[in-house]
Amino acid sequence: MNGLVAALGHGIDALSANVFAKVSLFGVEVEGIVLWLAVPMLFFTAWLGFLNLTKLPLALRIVRGDFRDKSAPGEVSQFQALSTALSGTVGLGNIAGVGVAITTGGPGAAFWMFVIGWFAMSLKCAEVTLGLKYRVTNMDGTVSGGPMYTLEHGLARRGLPRSGKLLGVLYAIFALGGAIPLLQVNQSFAQVSAVTGFDNGLAYGIIMAITVAVVVVGSVRWLGATTSRLVPAMCVVYLGGCLLVLATHAGAIPGALVAIVTEAFNPTAVAGGALGAFVIGMRRAVYSSEAGIGSAVIAHSAAKTAEPASEGLVALLEPFIDTVIVCSITALTIVVAGSYLQPGVTGVGVISAAFAQVSPGFPIVLAVAVYLFAYSTLVSWGYYGTQAWGYLFGRSRVSIGFYKVFYCAILPLGSVLDLGKVVDLVDSLFFLMAVPNILGLYILAGDVRAEMRGYLARISGK
Repeated sequence: MNGLVAALGHGIDALSANVFAKVSLFGVEVEGIVLWLAVPMLFFTAWLGFLNLTKLPLALRIVRGDFRDKSAPGEVSQFQALSTALSGTVGLGNIAGVGVAITTGGPGAAFWMFVIGWFAMSLKCAEVTLGLKYRVTNMDGTVSGGPMYTLEHGLARRGLPRSGKLLGVLYAIFALGGAIPLLQVNQSFAQVSAVTGFDNGLAYGIIMAITVAVVVVGSVRWLGATTSRLVPAMCVVYLGGCLLVLATHAGAIPGALVAIVTEAFNPTAVAGGALGAFVIGMRRAVYSSEAGIGSAVIAHSAAKTAEPASEGLVALLEPFIDTVIVCSITALTIVVAGSYLQPGVTGVGVISAAFAQVSPGFPIVLAVAVYLFAYSTLVSWGYYGTQAWGYLFGRSRVSIGFYKVFYCAILPLGSVLDLGKVVDLVDSLFFLMAVPNILGLYILAGDVRAEMRGYLARISGK
């Protein structure tokens, strides 16, 4: 086992070095993938008329069913589609990821996570709108969607069928790797082990895999019903704990807010100054929101609606909840408690140390939340991976069944790899998905704006 882990570690190092290769920008080295993701966030925010600032109330009306059409195609309600997407994004990226960002980039990284979260809303809206426009209905009446279908069918309509198919296949291949969120297993085990003393990582990973399999073997309707109950519950547990920490450190909140803002622009800050804080905040914000990655488009594509733009507007809520709200509260909790300054503490341990300042037994609350976050993310990504597998190898019962077994069987690996390797592997595969996805978004930008303008005109006055 040790030899296998060492070999995997070397492979992960090589992959990460290539994916996060740096380029020179005005004499400063910046990860190229960061720029690849940052530019479309700005572009689609302007291209769609700053919907992230003006259409949040409309998005809330849509998700609560004000414009519901029971005869519309799809498999789950728009609220259930949002819940499924959120179950994949509101996870340990919002807890462990924020801890990693602040310990490596300082409090200023939290400021950039907040800012990027707002711009991520527009990009998420664009990719989900296209996902609904180009989803397909299968022979059994189910629907399939995601960037692979957007690329194939959208580019075909632009006279680029071969390019669309190639990019769709590349996306699906990258998605199969990105759909194995080992960080969730790794960090949930770290917290459960810390509060219970259970130290058998492999056994924990096997238990997690078995419980995930219970939901993964079901349909998207089963998944939607599960996540629509699980997501609100886990958010209440976790945010309730954070608010209690903040209440016990109320006097430190103003100073923490000042530190977060000032260190975002401080040239002497940790990890390369303001630019270093931005890069670190960018990586963690995108990991949290998945904007530009395209994964959550797969979940949204199952929504019952005949209006692609309506689900795009619903998708605005996703980065708002998982990055602007959850990540910001997590960051403020960590900075107020000062737990990021404790030597040797990283990842989920940073927020756990903050919880421990309320009561020595309070990290148990975090352990419950962490397990729920990890579990919900794993079941959602199991569905995402299934859709990518089906696109590449067909949707026969045997083919899909094989993938589901493989997905669950590989999850225990996350509990035996060290945190650094897990983050590098997940980030590398995850960010590769953005390359074909964003290229397709630029090509189809006109489709997005036409869909959005048409929809807003049709519901004007309602």
